[in-house]
This record gives sequence, C-alpha cells and structure tokens, in this order.
Amino acid sequence: MSLFAAPPLPAGATPPDAPLAERMRPRTLDEFVGQEHLLAPGKPLRMQIEQDDAVSMIFWGPPGVGKTTLAKIIAARTQATFVEFSAVLAGIKEIKQVMLEAEQAARFGARTILFIDEIHRFNKAQQDAFLPYVERGSIRLIGATTENPSFELNAALLSRCRVYTLQAIPEDAIVEMLNRALADRVRGLGAMELTVDADAIEMFASYSSGDARTAYNALEVASKLVSVQLDHSSAQPDHRITSEVAREALQQRVLLYDKQGEEHYNLISALHKSVRNSDADAALYWLGRMLRAGEDPMYIARRVVRMAVEDIGLAAPEALNLTLSAREALHFLGPPEGDLALAQAVVYLALAPKSNAVYTAYNAVQSDIEATRAEPVPLHLRNAPTRLMKELDYGKDYRYAHDEEGRVSDMDCLPQSLLGRRYYEPTDEGREKALRARMEEIRRIRSNKRDVS
Repeated sequence: MSLFAAPPLPAGATPPDAPLAERMRPRTLDEFVGQEHLLAPGKPLRMQIEQDDAVSMIFWGPPGVGKTTLAKIIAARTQATFVEFSAVLAGIKEIKQVMLEAEQAARFGARTILFIDEIHRFNKAQQDAFLPYVERGSIRLIGATTENPSFELNAALLSRCRVYTLQAIPEDAIVEMLNRALADRVRGLGAMELTVDADAIEMFASYSSGDARTAYNALEVASKLVSVQLDHSSAQPDHRITSEVAREALQQRVLLYDKQGEEHYNLISALHKSVRNSDADAALYWLGRMLRAGEDPMYIARRVVRMAVEDIGLAAPEALNLTLSAREALHFLGPPEGDLALAQAVVYLALAPKSNAVYTAYNAVQSDIEATRAEPVPLHLRNAPTRLMKELDYGKDYRYAHDEEGRVSDMDCLPQSLLGRRYYEPTDEGREKALRARMEEIRRIRSNKRDVS
C-alpha cells in the first residue's frame, strides 16, 4: 500500500467529496422519500423487500426517482453482494463473467444482486443472456429503465421479473429531502449553517421536475455560490440562499424528455388530445413543453398537419392550408420566430369546429377493402380508348353528369357487392353542415330520377 494512498473507506461509506446527491442517498427504507404507492406499509414492493422475496425486478421510471437507491437498499437488507453495471458502459461479455462467478458463489449459499442501469440499452438478443441465470436463481436481477419495458425488454425476461413503476417525486417530498440535506452535518450541508428562503427551496423543488438528483445538484451549486460570495465580501456573512441565488444556480428548468422515448409520445399525445378537445390553453402548454425540451419543430409541424386532416377535416377545410402554411413559415424563419407559426396553427385547430367524418369514412373503406373481394371496375366506368374495348362494352351506358339535370345522374359507381354502402356521413359542425345538406340534395335527385325511370 502506498504511503500516500488514502485509507480505504468503510463498507457502504461515501467519499466526503462525492456529490451531495450521492452523499444523501437513503440507506434504509425509513430514509427513503417518495414512491408511497409501492413502499408504504402493506404495499407490494415493501412487502417483497420485507419478506426477502428473491424474485427479479424491473424498476421503470424517470431519472432521479430512486431506482438505484432501492436496489442498494434491497442488497443491504438481504445481505447480498451488490454488483452494479451500466448498460451504457459495460458490455454483455463482462456481465456474463459476473453471472458465472455469482452462480459458483450461489453453491456456497452466497447471494448476488446484479443491478443493470439502463437495461433497455441492451438489445433483446443480449437480454437473453440473463435468462438462464435468473431462472436458476443464480442471480437476482434488478434492472432500471426510463423506457417502457413493454417495448424495450423481451417478453421472456419480462415474464421472469416483476415490473414496478416509479413516479416523479412530488414537490413536497423534494422539499423534505432538501431540508434534510441542509440539516445533516455529516453527509449533507449542515456544517455550512446555511439558511434558505422558503421560495428558494420551492424553486429547487419545482424546477427539478420530480428528479431528486437535479434538486440536490442545484442546492449544492447554490451553496457553493454563497461560499464564493462570502469569500469576496467584507460584509457580515448571513449564509443565506435567496431566490436570486437559487435562480442563478438553476439557470434553466430541467425538462424530462427523450426524443425517441415514451415521454416523446406522451407529450405529442397530450398536444393532439388537447387540440381534439378544443382546449387551446392546454394545447399551447404542451406545444411549449415540447419545443422547450428540444423537440424537432418540423416533427411537431407534421403532426399538426395530421391533426388538421384527422380531427378538423371538412368542418373547417381551411385548417389544412393554415397548418401547411405554418410548416412553411417555420421552415423559412426557423426557431424561435417560426415557433409562433406553430402556436398560431395549434390555437386555430383547437378552436376550429371538429369532424372526424372523413377519417372514419376512410377507415371504413379500408376495412371493406380487406373484408370483400376485389371486384372488377364496372364496365360503364371504364374508359374505351380502343375499338376492342368498345366492342367489349367498356364505357357502355356511362352517363356524363354535366349533361344531366342538376349535374347528377342515377348511375351507380360502387362495385355490385357494395351498392348502397355509405362511408362519409358529414356532421353538423362548421362547413360540414352545408356538405350534409348537399349530400341529401344529391340523394334526392338520384332517387327522383330512379322513380321516373
């Protein structure tokens, strides 16, 4: 051992220069804050931990909600060897070696918890490597993921694990955690004897978006800012973190977002459904959330165009032109000025009359195409550019609508098996009210001509 080497830390101890979030990591269930739906007395995860149920688990939830912490608490409580890997940094080959060693140790009664952070980073073929060891009980696998396990983990692995969904930590719970850190003189910031304004604490909690690590990091930055100010100040120090200091420490709100992950789809779903529900304020909010988090504005523009055709339709046909114009304005101006074009389009769509009649009609057409045979085009609807085609009765009995009274003939245009089928049923919303009246007029003209004939 080198004379200059630091003495080894006791088991479970945290280096004093570790980040505040690491130093304040809960070590027992009693210290753990949040996730009451899983960890309150009598709740499923707490019962599994207390009963030392050795079933493997998947923790699914956003960053900073305690997935790694819970895995470490379980290992400490069950006196198991805790082996931690990140799927971002470690390869499956290294993990296989650990699993082989754990299997050998299991023969002598030793237990191993293998914790894989971001387990979704392994492809589904790589995930198969865990199966035999999980099945034999050689290891207890605890996987952590921010992505929906239904999409990212293979079915065989999921069937052998219990999935627990962890939620973003409520603001009041984060306030409690920060106050603990301020009071703790051993692991926290208590020795600095800081005072923090209530609105500053609330700002840390709010801006963290349910991520405890982010809140701890912001508080630690603020404490260092105060220390720097004290070092350069001749005034009597008050060790106080004000809202101004908090704002400087935060710089920018942390928004949970992953352009390829579930939150991406959750937010665009919220935007689309707010538009569909004619809630302009909510639609603007979700649009702003996506743009602030770094979503590609052109992706949003494409989805906004889809809203115009799916949910507005012919009740306000100008909506399609407006959304296409918004897309062009965004392309021409770029963000952030072009973002206003999207905001304008979203507000218009939310307030416009709604109709999904064309969308429903087209889906019904697709269903009939799948369910019925592909009948030939009726002869009277076929062009006859050659003599042979005319001799085969192509175009025979075709009636030119412009020569008919009312510009409508009683000629059938659907295949024989679908005669009389109605797909498009206009609503009474916006322009479709006039379209409904026109369709009824067309049906009356046809009916009258058939009665005469």
